[in-house]
Amino acid sequence: MRHLINDYMILTKVRITALVLVTAATGFLLASGAGVDLPLLGWTLLGTGLAASGAAALNQVLEREADARMRRTAGRPIPAGRMSAPHGLAVGVALSLAGVGVLAARVNLLTAALALVTVLLYVGVYTPLKRMTTLNTIVGAVPGAIPPVMGWTAASGDLGAPAGVLFAILFLWQLPHFLAIAWIFRDDYRRGGFPMLPVVDPEGRTTGHQVALYSAALVPVSLLPTFLGLTGPIYFFGALVLGLGFLGFGLRMARNRRGREARGVLLASVTYLPLLLALLVIDRGPA
Repeated sequence: MRHLINDYMILTKVRITALVLVTAATGFLLASGAGVDLPLLGWTLLGTGLAASGAAALNQVLEREADARMRRTAGRPIPAGRMSAPHGLAVGVALSLAGVGVLAARVNLLTAALALVTVLLYVGVYTPLKRMTTLNTIVGAVPGAIPPVMGWTAASGDLGAPAGVLFAILFLWQLPHFLAIAWIFRDDYRRGGFPMLPVVDPEGRTTGHQVALYSAALVPVSLLPTFLGLTGPIYFFGALVLGLGFLGFGLRMARNRRGREARGVLLASVTYLPLLLALLVIDRGPA
């Protein structure tokens, strides 16, 4: 039973799903201000988590052959033969539909529609594009940036400029994060047949420049919540310091495309985001 539970956790990418929930919760809390509807937040996180888990499972079903050729993914339950592809497909479809259904029934139709769009983009567009073009990272950042928007719409019932800013922050953060991962594991991606940018850019000049470019763009975009009245000065100066620090790691990778610099960007990215989200919540103003 322990092994089965572990396989389901791998299939549904529990760590990524947890990050999705954190970003969705941040959007919800920002839209709520001082009055947080906890039951509604619970339903939002349940539906979002189910949809994200389902999309992750469907992604692994479609990429099972490529995963079997990559060292870091060969141990996943489907390529390793511990779970059949039809079983993974059934789990993925069931979780995705359940997530959209929960959001439609207990939250609102707009949030449910966003969840459906996220699943379809991730599974139907991003996943096949990973085998076709280096632009897959940019395309994949779109569904990855929708969860905080879902949190916002769940609490507010509508879209607006704040939701767009949350989307932009998550979108820009993902690009240096995933480019650093792709650089570290570029040989593995080559074996899997994925034309990631570091695979077709062996010297890493374009990869490094893009990491620096997106890190630089993130700095002013991350300050917009204060100008929209969502946060106060604590967030503003904290975001500025975090953004400049993240940019410093990006510039180092642009100058020296070694594994050490890429790991520095990766470590900076996983430090930057939770701290930024915490500042958003701590210093949030009235909705």
